[in-house]
Amino acid sequence: MDTFLILLRKNIRQYGMVIALAVAMVFFGALTDGTFFRPVNLTNLVLQNSYVLILAVGMLLCTLTGNVDLSVGSVVCFVGAVCGVMIVDMHLNPYLAMGAALAIGAAIGMWQGFWIAFVHVPPFIATLAGMLVFRGLGQVIMQGQTKAPFPKEFQVIASGYIPDPFGGLAIGGSTLHLLSILIGLVIIAFIITTEIRKRNKQKAYHFDVLPQGIWLAKVVGISVVLFAFTLVFALYRGFPNILIVLGILIVCYQFMASHTVQGRHIYALGGNIKAAKLSGIKTEWVMFWIYTNMAILAAVAAMVFAARLNAATPKAGQNFEMDAIAACYVGGSAVSGGVGTIIGAVVGGLFIGVLNNGMSLMGVSTDWQQAIKGFVLLSAVAFDLYSKARSTK
Repeated sequence: MDTFLILLRKNIRQYGMVIALAVAMVFFGALTDGTFFRPVNLTNLVLQNSYVLILAVGMLLCTLTGNVDLSVGSVVCFVGAVCGVMIVDMHLNPYLAMGAALAIGAAIGMWQGFWIAFVHVPPFIATLAGMLVFRGLGQVIMQGQTKAPFPKEFQVIASGYIPDPFGGLAIGGSTLHLLSILIGLVIIAFIITTEIRKRNKQKAYHFDVLPQGIWLAKVVGISVVLFAFTLVFALYRGFPNILIVLGILIVCYQFMASHTVQGRHIYALGGNIKAAKLSGIKTEWVMFWIYTNMAILAAVAAMVFAARLNAATPKAGQNFEMDAIAACYVGGSAVSGGVGTIIGAVVGGLFIGVLNNGMSLMGVSTDWQQAIKGFVLLSAVAFDLYSKARSTK
């Protein structure tokens, strides 16, 4: 039990946020008489928050350095406007337009990364300038108009569902999406295998591990929850395409951050930049890559948002940067940098999305929603500072 308490204190950010997410979902499920857990609502929850989760993945790398990127919402507006002109006005092939959008995002990221990494303009100032520049350019391109509609090939990014080659299984008045069930089972098997290997590795190096019963309950609990959500999606129309994209991004970035040299360099830079330089890390190039990557993910989010709306609008991307930043800090990222995980940022984004969705189902006005989200963000940062103060005593 002592080992369990020690591990719980060390991982209070992660465990606390997961518990808070579960409590919030059960809370809104009870207050809405189960409407929250209906397949169509959970699908909408993923679709509505997909672009924020994509931005949160990139923003987490920025917060690990102790900084943020204020320009992502404006980059979403600008790239969405360019997509609208290329696809709707110029009738360019949607796939070529998507490739061009990613290239534009990379160019924007390199531009901002250059000023931040090599000219040493503070990231707050550089991205604030980017926020103004790209918001203005997006509105210049749009000229106050909305570009619509997009072709089906483009819309399928955010509104399509994976097909079921097995044809589905009729159960009562519903059809079970068998491919989604298969994917869910593969994911559960992967998580169980990963947890077993991780535990065995920790024991081999004589690290503290959770007691056998608690560890088993944790693995079984995660598996049951994942299968339950898989079943909910399978009973509707299967996994949305954007959920598969999100899953690939999360796995790739989580692996990069925790198992590669580049990921270790980011954590080292955020922990102590002077020590990182002295150890031979090329901190300028690390910062350059981080902000280039952020803009590329902003371009992906721009296409997802435009595809979901089926339109490019001059107001796209407003406050997206705030939602992404809030997701990171609510998910356990430290204000001073060096602490945080991709999974934590995604959980934080989902928590904010659950708040938005649940309060909307309850009829809470958007004004109160904004106020409540502000209090949640303030509480998360205050908890981070309190935890750090306790750990230094």
